[in-house]
Amino acid sequence: MEHVDHILIVDDDREIRELVGNYLKKNGLRVSLAADGRQMRAFLEGNTVDLIVLDIMMPGDDGLRLCRELRVGRHKTTPVLMLTARNEETDRIVGLEMGADDYLSKPFSARELLARINAVLRRARMLPPNLQISESSRLIGFGQWRLDTSARHLLDASDTLIALSGAEYRLLRVFLDHPQRVLSRDQLLNLTQGREADIFDRSIDLLVSRLRQRLRDDAREPMYIKTVRSEGYVFSLPVQLLESPT
Repeated sequence: MEHVDHILIVDDDREIRELVGNYLKKNGLRVSLAADGRQMRAFLEGNTVDLIVLDIMMPGDDGLRLCRELRVGRHKTTPVLMLTARNEETDRIVGLEMGADDYLSKPFSARELLARINAVLRRARMLPPNLQISESSRLIGFGQWRLDTSARHLLDASDTLIALSGAEYRLLRVFLDHPQRVLSRDQLLNLTQGREADIFDRSIDLLVSRLRQRLRDDAREPMYIKTVRSEGYVFSLPVQLLESPT
């Protein structure tokens, strides 16, 4: 049976929930609705979804708190698209820092939301085209690290597991697919978030900073991700495919 993407909309505005939900259903998606964090948690206890649309401005637990909670739980790899009523850079930056995969400012058109949902889902499922991972070699090795492309987490030299958000995983995969090659912020923004770069958009710099922290990479003298002044970033170490443990 063909898979139908399941979208969970978490928004305290009933009219927005229902209007958006009906539009997404008419466009072939399966939709569930939650009015707040409590309903979201209860639903996710017994259900899986392909993407969560999460409003930032909600009473009680706001969207930022809920996104942070999702990123440390069993839904840590589920894509999150955040909605904000204020078109402020701070909201977008904080949301991305918490692990959101994309954002959309209110008011928005349901058509744009659908387009962003589809783009996030495509990116979440996309493997880089020129690095083929087989069942027998799903591990990518670099420096003292291994990336498990099936479970989407890092393993250090002592086999300690480091969880990655969806955005962190995609950025690392882009770097590993293009090692020792300078990638501009525009290229990284498009490859990881599917949007044209904004001169004021700091999301890639923040995402690189988060990924460096995961890799325990010193930002002042990085070993893995180096900054190339006026150009972008380069993943400086060679990459190899490894045999997965049987």
